[in-house]
Amino acid sequence: MKRASPPNFDQGAFKQALSQFATGVTVITTRAASGQLIGITASSFNSVSLDPPLVLWSLATRSASMPVFRSNSHYVINVLAASQLDLCKRFATVKGDRFEGVSHAAGDTGMPVLDGALAWFECHNRSRYEEGDHVIFVGEVERCGVHENAADMLPLVFQSGQFHGLKSL
Repeated sequence: MKRASPPNFDQGAFKQALSQFATGVTVITTRAASGQLIGITASSFNSVSLDPPLVLWSLATRSASMPVFRSNSHYVINVLAASQLDLCKRFATVKGDRFEGVSHAAGDTGMPVLDGALAWFECHNRSRYEEGDHVIFVGEVERCGVHENAADMLPLVFQSGQFHGLKSL
């Protein structure tokens, strides 16, 4: 198989081009062996398969939460509503206990499901693939749900370095 040609762009140009693709925003949550709740903001979420039900997301290899996500059997992908921008920022930037004052409930596997999430996917940590400076996590969805008022809610979307509430055309 022929190898890829070297890129003809710098990292800044690559990031700018990627930023044009609008993505939903999620908070991925789990529980460390110590019982500490862990959560991170991620926009790298995608469906993979309907049968079996598989989704994927990725995390930087240098992330402080990588050891927990790599070793845990389960995690929850919480899809944020536009009204949850504060949670997005909290799980992206706050140092210390990101769950302090955050309303959530334990899913069937004990992993935290955020109250008010537009949708959630409780996943078995099926496989992991190291690629470049990230690890791609493939989760087998064991349970999922949609907010009871989802039809009246806007999803939180990130595009061109800004957050938006996506409205239908």
